[in-house]
Amino acid sequence: MYQVKITAESSEEFYTKLLEFTDVLCLTERHWLANLSNVAALIGMNMKEINWAGFYLRSQGMLILGPFWGKPACTRIPIGIGVCGTAAATLLPQLVDDVHLFPGHISCDDQSRSEIVIPFLSPAGSLLGVLDIDSPLYRRFTDEDLQGLTAILARLIAACDWTEL
Repeated sequence: MYQVKITAESSEEFYTKLLEFTDVLCLTERHWLANLSNVAALIGMNMKEINWAGFYLRSQGMLILGPFWGKPACTRIPIGIGVCGTAAATLLPQLVDDVHLFPGHISCDDQSRSEIVIPFLSPAGSLLGVLDIDSPLYRRFTDEDLQGLTAILARLIAACDWTEL
């Protein structure tokens, strides 16, 4: 078991350390399931003011719940519906200040107020899934979060063998 507690004075320092720990966790493991599981836990244990962090993976035209940290969640999300589905359909990150104002929002946890969802693609360019992080605070997520989490996803994509997905 890894006991990783990140302390940082700035968002930039936090994401630098998070990236370093991601590299360590993925250094000797290439399987996508193990690495996504560890990174979901790493984010959940260390990112402040969040209540859920995890992955939804593309399968048969849907997003299927993957590794996560937090309460049990929605298991299937249609591509194009809700924040996760919109990110998957458009291949664009979604930073949502107030999920209750997002058209078609799917409420898996009524405590969630804001959300960041970032799609991630295979090295060949096809959608693998999305990283989804929820917060009980309005306006929790920033462009710095988007940049830092996008860097984490880039490392994960490079570190993993995606042939079995």
